[in-house]
Amino acid sequence: MAILIMKDIEKHEKDTILFPSFHLEIAASEITAVYSTLNVRSTILDMLTGSIPSINGSIMINGVTLANKKSDYFSQVGICYFEDGLYERLTIKDYFMFIGRLYGFNQQYDSIFRITQLHEKRNKQIKELTFSEKKRVHYGKLLIQSPPLFIFEEPDLNVDMETKRIFISITKRLQEEKKAVLLLTGNMETAITIADNVYRLDENGLRLIQTENAEQTMELSEDEPNEDNKDKEPQPIQFNKIPTKVNDKIVLFDPPEIDYIESNDGQANIYIKGEAFTSSLTLANLEERLQYVGFFRCHRSYIVNLQKVREVITWTRNSYSLVLDDREKTQIPLSKTKMAELKDLLGLK
Repeated sequence: MAILIMKDIEKHEKDTILFPSFHLEIAASEITAVYSTLNVRSTILDMLTGSIPSINGSIMINGVTLANKKSDYFSQVGICYFEDGLYERLTIKDYFMFIGRLYGFNQQYDSIFRITQLHEKRNKQIKELTFSEKKRVHYGKLLIQSPPLFIFEEPDLNVDMETKRIFISITKRLQEEKKAVLLLTGNMETAITIADNVYRLDENGLRLIQTENAEQTMELSEDEPNEDNKDKEPQPIQFNKIPTKVNDKIVLFDPPEIDYIESNDGQANIYIKGEAFTSSLTLANLEERLQYVGFFRCHRSYIVNLQKVREVITWTRNSYSLVLDDREKTQIPLSKTKMAELKDLLGLK
Protein backbone atom coordinates (compact mmCIF):
# COMPACT_ATOMS: atom_id res chain seq x y z
CA MET A 1 0.00 0.00 0.00
CA ALA A 2 1.24 3.47 -0.88
CA ILE A 3 1.84 5.76 2.10
CA LEU A 4 2.04 8.91 -0.05
CA ILE A 5 0.01 9.44 -3.22
CA MET A 6 0.38 12.70 -5.14
CA LYS A 7 -1.97 12.58 -8.11
CA ASP A 8 -2.25 15.11 -10.96
CA ILE A 9 -0.21 17.71 -9.07
CA GLU A 10 0.88 20.72 -11.13
CA LYS A 11 1.86 24.34 -10.65
CA HIS A 12 1.83 27.32 -12.99
CA GLU A 13 3.08 30.82 -12.19
CA LYS A 14 1.39 33.29 -14.51
CA ASP A 15 2.53 32.20 -17.98
CA THR A 16 5.31 29.95 -16.68
CA ILE A 17 5.06 26.24 -15.95
CA LEU A 18 6.85 25.48 -12.69
CA PHE A 19 6.07 21.79 -13.19
CA PRO A 20 3.35 20.05 -15.24
CA SER A 21 0.95 17.46 -13.87
CA PHE A 22 2.67 14.46 -12.28
CA HIS A 23 1.85 11.35 -10.26
CA LEU A 24 4.07 10.06 -7.46
CA GLU A 25 3.57 7.19 -5.03
CA ILE A 26 5.81 6.13 -2.15
CA ALA A 27 5.16 2.84 -0.38
CA ALA A 28 6.21 1.68 3.08
CA SER A 29 9.96 0.91 3.31
CA GLU A 30 10.69 3.09 0.25
CA ILE A 31 13.17 5.97 0.25
CA THR A 32 12.41 8.34 -2.62
CA ALA A 33 14.29 11.52 -3.54
CA VAL A 34 13.00 14.36 -5.69
CA TYR A 35 15.81 16.49 -7.15
CA SER A 36 14.64 20.03 -7.96
CA THR A 37 15.23 23.75 -7.60
CA LEU A 38 14.47 25.63 -4.39
CA ASN A 39 11.32 27.14 -5.92
CA VAL A 40 9.92 23.73 -6.89
CA ARG A 41 10.90 22.27 -3.53
CA SER A 42 9.15 25.04 -1.58
CA THR A 43 6.02 24.68 -3.71
CA ILE A 44 5.82 20.93 -3.10
CA LEU A 45 6.15 21.47 0.66
CA ASP A 46 3.46 24.16 0.58
CA MET A 47 1.15 21.81 -1.31
CA LEU A 48 1.80 18.97 1.14
CA THR A 49 0.92 21.24 4.07
CA GLY A 50 -2.05 22.87 2.35
CA SER A 51 -0.51 26.36 2.18
CA ILE A 52 -0.95 26.15 -1.60
CA PRO A 53 -4.08 24.28 -2.75
CA SER A 54 -3.69 21.53 -5.34
CA ILE A 55 -6.62 22.67 -7.47
CA ASN A 56 -6.85 19.84 -9.99
CA GLY A 57 -4.97 17.14 -8.12
CA SER A 58 -5.01 15.40 -4.77
CA ILE A 59 -2.57 14.43 -2.03
CA MET A 60 -3.23 11.46 0.22
CA ILE A 61 -1.06 10.33 3.14
CA ASN A 62 -1.76 6.88 4.56
CA GLY A 63 -5.29 7.00 3.18
CA VAL A 64 -6.08 10.46 4.60
CA THR A 65 -6.47 13.77 2.74
CA LEU A 66 -6.55 17.31 4.10
CA ALA A 67 -10.21 17.50 3.12
CA ASN A 68 -11.04 14.53 5.39
CA LYS A 69 -9.69 15.84 8.68
CA LYS A 70 -6.73 18.16 9.08
CA SER A 71 -5.54 16.75 12.42
CA ASP A 72 -5.62 13.16 11.13
CA TYR A 73 -3.75 14.19 7.97
CA PHE A 74 -0.91 15.93 9.84
CA SER A 75 -0.57 13.05 12.29
CA GLN A 76 0.50 10.89 9.32
CA VAL A 77 3.49 13.03 8.32
CA GLY A 78 6.58 14.59 9.88
CA ILE A 79 8.52 17.28 8.03
CA CYS A 80 12.11 18.33 8.68
CA TYR A 81 12.54 21.72 6.98
CA PHE A 82 15.97 23.01 6.05
CA GLU A 83 15.27 26.18 8.02
CA ASP A 84 13.30 25.15 11.08
CA GLY A 85 13.19 26.63 14.56
CA LEU A 86 14.07 25.02 17.88
CA TYR A 87 13.52 26.05 21.51
CA GLU A 88 17.14 27.04 21.92
CA ARG A 89 16.99 27.83 25.64
CA LEU A 90 16.04 24.23 26.42
CA THR A 91 18.55 21.45 26.81
CA ILE A 92 18.38 18.65 24.25
CA LYS A 93 16.95 16.33 26.90
CA ASP A 94 14.23 18.79 27.92
CA TYR A 95 13.37 19.48 24.29
CA PHE A 96 13.03 15.79 23.42
CA MET A 97 10.85 15.24 26.50
CA PHE A 98 8.68 18.21 25.51
CA ILE A 99 8.21 16.78 22.00
CA GLY A 100 7.59 13.35 23.53
CA ARG A 101 4.71 14.69 25.63
CA LEU A 102 3.17 16.29 22.54
CA TYR A 103 3.21 13.03 20.58
CA GLY A 104 2.67 10.53 23.38
CA PHE A 105 6.14 9.02 23.11
CA ASN A 106 6.32 6.07 25.53
CA GLN A 107 9.75 4.61 24.75
CA GLN A 108 13.19 5.21 26.23
CA TYR A 109 14.77 8.52 25.21
CA ASP A 110 18.18 6.86 25.42
CA SER A 111 17.47 5.22 22.06
CA ILE A 112 16.94 8.64 20.44
CA PHE A 113 20.16 9.99 21.96
CA ARG A 114 22.02 6.92 20.76
CA ILE A 115 20.67 7.09 17.20
CA THR A 116 21.43 10.82 16.89
CA GLN A 117 24.77 10.51 18.74
CA LEU A 118 23.78 13.31 21.12
CA HIS A 119 24.00 11.35 24.40
CA GLU A 120 27.11 13.21 25.58
CA LYS A 121 25.41 16.58 25.02
CA ARG A 122 21.93 15.77 26.32
CA ASN A 123 22.19 18.37 29.11
CA LYS A 124 23.55 21.10 26.85
CA GLN A 125 21.35 24.01 25.76
CA ILE A 126 20.42 23.82 22.09
CA LYS A 127 21.77 27.35 21.49
CA GLU A 128 25.26 26.06 22.35
CA LEU A 129 25.22 23.37 19.64
CA THR A 130 26.84 23.50 16.21
CA PHE A 131 24.71 23.67 13.06
CA SER A 132 25.25 19.94 12.47
CA GLU A 133 24.29 19.03 16.04
CA LYS A 134 21.12 21.13 15.76
CA LYS A 135 20.28 19.24 12.58
CA ARG A 136 20.53 15.99 14.57
CA VAL A 137 18.06 17.43 17.09
CA HIS A 138 15.64 17.88 14.18
CA TYR A 139 16.18 14.25 13.20
CA GLY A 140 15.47 13.22 16.79
CA LYS A 141 12.27 15.25 16.88
CA LEU A 142 10.89 13.33 13.90
CA LEU A 143 11.99 9.99 15.36
CA ILE A 144 9.99 10.80 18.50
CA GLN A 145 6.99 11.80 16.38
CA SER A 146 7.34 8.54 14.37
CA PRO A 147 4.73 9.14 11.62
CA PRO A 148 4.18 6.78 8.66
CA LEU A 149 5.72 9.38 6.28
CA PHE A 150 8.99 11.25 6.91
CA ILE A 151 9.81 14.24 4.68
CA PHE A 152 13.27 15.82 4.76
CA GLU A 153 14.19 19.08 3.00
CA GLU A 154 17.94 19.31 2.27
CA PRO A 155 18.65 17.00 5.23
CA ASP A 156 22.45 16.94 4.94
CA LEU A 157 23.20 20.33 3.40
CA ASN A 158 26.19 22.00 5.12
CA VAL A 159 26.44 19.33 7.83
CA ASP A 160 29.63 17.60 8.91
CA MET A 161 30.60 14.09 7.83
CA GLU A 162 29.51 12.46 11.08
CA THR A 163 26.02 13.97 10.84
CA LYS A 164 25.68 12.76 7.27
CA ARG A 165 26.60 9.24 8.40
CA ILE A 166 24.01 9.47 11.16
CA PHE A 167 21.32 10.65 8.75
CA ILE A 168 21.99 7.81 6.31
CA SER A 169 21.82 5.37 9.21
CA ILE A 170 18.48 6.88 10.27
CA THR A 171 16.98 6.48 6.79
CA LYS A 172 18.00 2.81 6.71
CA ARG A 173 16.44 2.35 10.14
CA LEU A 174 13.21 3.97 8.97
CA GLN A 175 13.21 1.66 5.97
CA GLU A 176 13.47 -1.36 8.27
CA GLU A 177 10.59 0.03 10.35
CA LYS A 178 8.46 0.17 7.18
CA LYS A 179 8.27 3.96 7.13
CA ALA A 180 8.05 5.91 3.86
CA VAL A 181 10.74 8.55 3.31
CA LEU A 182 10.70 11.50 0.89
CA LEU A 183 13.86 13.57 0.36
CA LEU A 184 13.53 16.97 -1.31
CA THR A 185 16.97 18.14 -2.40
CA GLY A 186 19.00 20.13 -4.89
CA ASN A 187 22.01 17.87 -4.34
CA MET A 188 22.17 14.97 -6.78
CA GLU A 189 24.91 13.23 -4.78
CA THR A 190 22.65 13.15 -1.72
CA ALA A 191 19.73 11.83 -3.75
CA ILE A 192 21.72 9.05 -5.40
CA THR A 193 23.58 8.03 -2.24
CA ILE A 194 20.55 7.72 0.03
CA ALA A 195 17.43 7.02 -2.04
CA ASP A 196 16.18 3.87 -3.75
CA ASN A 197 14.26 5.90 -6.33
CA VAL A 198 15.50 9.27 -7.59
CA TYR A 199 13.33 11.65 -9.62
CA ARG A 200 13.96 15.01 -11.24
CA LEU A 201 11.07 17.51 -11.13
CA ASP A 202 11.11 20.63 -13.30
CA GLU A 203 9.20 22.32 -16.11
CA ASN A 204 9.52 19.10 -18.14
CA GLY A 205 7.73 17.04 -15.50
CA LEU A 206 8.68 14.26 -13.09
CA ARG A 207 11.28 11.88 -14.51
CA LEU A 208 12.94 8.84 -12.96
CA ILE A 209 16.74 8.98 -12.90
CA GLN A 210 18.36 5.61 -13.47
CA THR A 211 20.64 4.63 -10.61
CA GLU A 212 22.13 1.43 -9.20
CA ASN A 213 19.67 -1.17 -10.51
CA ALA A 214 19.70 0.24 -14.03
CA GLU A 215 23.48 0.44 -13.88
CA GLN A 216 23.74 -3.25 -12.96
CA THR A 217 21.50 -4.16 -15.88
CA MET A 218 23.58 -2.04 -18.24
CA GLU A 219 26.82 -3.65 -17.06
CA LEU A 220 25.41 -7.17 -17.41
CA SER A 221 24.54 -6.48 -21.04
CA GLU A 222 27.97 -4.98 -21.63
CA ASP A 223 29.61 -8.12 -20.24
CA GLU A 224 27.91 -10.38 -22.78
CA PRO A 225 30.38 -11.59 -25.43
CA ASN A 226 30.27 -9.89 -28.78
CA GLU A 227 31.63 -11.79 -31.77
CA ASP A 228 32.82 -8.60 -33.45
CA ASN A 229 34.80 -7.46 -30.42
CA LYS A 230 35.96 -10.82 -29.01
CA ASP A 231 39.37 -10.80 -30.66
CA LYS A 232 39.95 -7.06 -30.53
CA GLU A 233 42.43 -5.69 -28.05
CA PRO A 234 41.69 -2.29 -26.49
CA GLN A 235 43.61 0.40 -28.29
CA PRO A 236 45.06 3.26 -26.27
CA ILE A 237 43.53 6.55 -27.28
CA GLN A 238 45.90 9.35 -28.15
CA PHE A 239 45.92 12.39 -25.90
CA ASN A 240 43.20 14.86 -26.83
CA LYS A 241 41.98 18.09 -25.35
CA ILE A 242 38.34 18.00 -24.24
CA PRO A 243 36.04 20.52 -25.99
CA THR A 244 33.42 22.50 -24.05
CA LYS A 245 31.03 25.31 -24.93
CA VAL A 246 31.09 28.75 -23.33
CA ASN A 247 28.47 30.97 -24.96
CA ASP A 248 29.42 30.87 -28.66
CA LYS A 249 33.00 29.84 -28.03
CA ILE A 250 34.62 26.42 -27.91
CA VAL A 251 37.04 26.12 -24.99
CA LEU A 252 39.54 23.24 -24.87
CA PHE A 253 40.72 21.72 -21.58
CA ASP A 254 43.56 19.35 -20.83
CA PRO A 255 42.28 16.21 -19.02
CA PRO A 256 44.38 16.87 -15.86
CA GLU A 257 42.44 20.13 -15.38
CA ILE A 258 39.13 18.28 -15.04
CA ASP A 259 37.84 17.34 -11.56
CA TYR A 260 34.79 15.30 -12.56
CA ILE A 261 32.02 15.02 -15.14
CA GLU A 262 28.30 14.76 -14.43
CA SER A 263 25.51 13.78 -16.80
CA ASN A 264 22.07 15.39 -16.47
CA ASP A 265 19.33 14.34 -18.90
CA GLY A 266 21.95 13.17 -21.39
CA GLN A 267 23.92 16.44 -21.16
CA ALA A 268 27.50 16.10 -19.87
CA ASN A 269 28.82 18.91 -17.67
CA ILE A 270 32.56 19.12 -16.99
CA TYR A 271 33.55 20.53 -13.58
CA ILE A 272 36.81 22.41 -13.15
CA LYS A 273 37.54 24.18 -9.86
CA GLY A 274 33.84 24.35 -9.02
CA GLU A 275 32.79 25.76 -12.40
CA ALA A 276 30.64 23.77 -14.84
CA PHE A 277 31.26 23.69 -18.60
CA THR A 278 28.88 22.09 -21.08
CA SER A 279 30.34 19.39 -23.32
CA SER A 280 29.07 18.43 -26.75
CA LEU A 281 30.26 14.87 -26.10
CA THR A 282 28.20 12.22 -24.33
CA LEU A 283 29.32 10.66 -21.08
CA ALA A 284 30.13 7.45 -22.96
CA ASN A 285 32.29 9.39 -25.46
CA LEU A 286 34.11 11.14 -22.64
CA GLU A 287 34.68 7.86 -20.80
CA GLU A 288 36.20 6.37 -23.95
CA ARG A 289 38.54 9.34 -24.37
CA LEU A 290 39.57 9.64 -20.74
CA GLN A 291 39.80 6.09 -19.41
CA TYR A 292 43.50 5.82 -20.29
CA VAL A 293 44.49 9.08 -18.59
CA GLY A 294 43.36 8.35 -15.03
CA PHE A 295 39.60 8.82 -15.22
CA PHE A 296 37.08 6.35 -13.81
CA ARG A 297 33.35 5.83 -14.43
CA CYS A 298 32.34 5.71 -10.77
CA HIS A 299 28.59 5.84 -11.36
CA ARG A 300 26.15 5.72 -14.23
CA SER A 301 26.01 9.53 -14.18
CA TYR A 302 29.58 10.39 -13.13
CA ILE A 303 33.19 10.17 -14.32
CA VAL A 304 35.89 11.23 -11.87
CA ASN A 305 39.55 12.15 -12.23
CA LEU A 306 41.17 9.68 -9.82
CA GLN A 307 44.14 12.01 -9.37
CA LYS A 308 41.74 14.42 -7.64
CA VAL A 309 40.26 11.84 -5.23
CA ARG A 310 41.38 12.20 -1.61
CA GLU A 311 39.10 9.73 0.20
CA VAL A 312 36.61 6.91 -0.29
CA ILE A 313 33.76 7.02 2.23
CA THR A 314 31.62 4.02 3.16
CA TRP A 315 28.24 5.25 4.40
CA THR A 316 26.60 1.83 4.60
CA ARG A 317 27.42 -1.62 3.25
CA ASN A 318 26.05 -0.62 -0.16
CA SER A 319 26.51 3.16 -0.15
CA TYR A 320 29.77 4.95 -1.00
CA SER A 321 31.12 8.37 -2.01
CA LEU A 322 34.40 9.74 -3.34
CA VAL A 323 35.72 12.92 -1.72
CA LEU A 324 37.76 15.20 -3.97
CA ASP A 325 40.87 17.06 -2.88
CA ASP A 326 39.38 20.51 -3.45
CA ARG A 327 38.40 23.40 -1.21
CA GLU A 328 34.75 22.30 -1.02
CA LYS A 329 35.62 18.61 -0.40
CA THR A 330 33.20 17.75 -3.20
CA GLN A 331 31.51 14.36 -2.83
CA ILE A 332 30.83 12.17 -5.87
CA PRO A 333 28.62 9.03 -5.74
CA LEU A 334 30.37 5.68 -6.07
CA SER A 335 28.02 2.85 -6.97
CA LYS A 336 28.23 -0.54 -5.29
CA THR A 337 29.08 -2.27 -8.57
CA LYS A 338 31.95 0.16 -9.21
CA MET A 339 33.43 -0.17 -5.72
CA ALA A 340 34.86 -3.63 -6.44
CA GLU A 341 36.20 -2.42 -9.79
CA LEU A 342 37.88 0.56 -8.11
CA LYS A 343 39.51 -1.70 -5.51
CA ASP A 344 40.95 -3.85 -8.30
CA LEU A 345 42.17 -0.75 -10.10
CA LEU A 346 43.91 0.50 -6.96
CA GLY A 347 45.35 -2.92 -6.15
CA LEU A 348 43.27 -3.31 -2.98
CA LYS A 349 41.64 -6.51 -1.75
